[in-house]
Amino acid sequence: MAAVDSQYDISRYDYELPPESIAQRPAEPRDASRLMVLHRGDGRIEHAVFRDLGRFLRAGDLLVLNNTRVFPARTIGTRSTGGKVEVFFLRDLGQGLWEAMIRAHGKPKSGEYLQLEDGRLVVKLAEKTATGQWTVLVPRPADLLKTLQEVGRTPLPPYVRRGEDRSLETFDHERYQTVYARQTGAVAAPTAGLHFTEALLRALRERGIGTVEITLHVGLGTFQPIKVDDMRRHRMHAEFFSIEAEAAARIAEAKRAGGRVIAVGTTSCRALETAAASPQGFGPFQGESRLYVYPPYTFKMTDALLTNFHLPRSTLLLLVAAFAGRERVLGAYEEARRLGYRFYSYGDAMLII
Repeated sequence: MAAVDSQYDISRYDYELPPESIAQRPAEPRDASRLMVLHRGDGRIEHAVFRDLGRFLRAGDLLVLNNTRVFPARTIGTRSTGGKVEVFFLRDLGQGLWEAMIRAHGKPKSGEYLQLEDGRLVVKLAEKTATGQWTVLVPRPADLLKTLQEVGRTPLPPYVRRGEDRSLETFDHERYQTVYARQTGAVAAPTAGLHFTEALLRALRERGIGTVEITLHVGLGTFQPIKVDDMRRHRMHAEFFSIEAEAAARIAEAKRAGGRVIAVGTTSCRALETAAASPQGFGPFQGESRLYVYPPYTFKMTDALLTNFHLPRSTLLLLVAAFAGRERVLGAYEEARRLGYRFYSYGDAMLII
């Protein structure tokens, strides 16, 4: 087996993080989280509070917000054998079929019925997919999202420890959602946006800092580590996204006028860069993104990036490293760890300008 080109060795994007650095609950209020500001030009680092974001932006800048809304996609129940099962609904495939991730005691079988959330929802396993997920048949597909809103659980990432305990379900249902979430379809939150409050967004607009909304429905693949040694061999999951004509026009105008297009989150960044890579150039777009951004990469639309602190060996960390440089990013992560920043979805934020 050929040796991995050291430039593309995924182990170069590993780092140590003590468990206590992984945020289990978000800062309260939202904009009280910490903000690290990394300057790409000289590597300088500043420390602030998120509500001070406007200090580092200027009139004419445009924040690109991902307005996807998370639905309560996680359910727990029993197999026909009596064993426990967890069904994590991922996406609607049409005709009553959904793609889902199944965790179960024992080996699930095609044709098996699963009783979920005390029988409030029953599904039938159809077949296992090439990616290791399942297609499941939902008897009343039109009612699924409504039923999940009633009985489903917030699909928190695995490092936020809740288990089967529902004591924080109401809290998570509200906090694992941006204040501008409107378009239902995500199974993970665009977490860079969790720090914004309505008051902060108003204050930024009053200073001439614009906001525009796009949609990218975040999939479960956002949490999956890269499992190959050569990161070029990793295959990205597909995520639906949409940039409406008015939003595309505002983004293009901000660029022309000399403002900075600031992607709020890696999801917004991927949507912008996918649209920019289309044969027609940047403009309105609706479709799927499989864009995989890793160093080296030339960004076409993104001038600044607002993001959280990401898992080692993840596609999200690779995107951030492509934007700011591997050594600078890992050095900033080490400083964040040393200074007690909180990591991952419910953690603190980083602005790269």
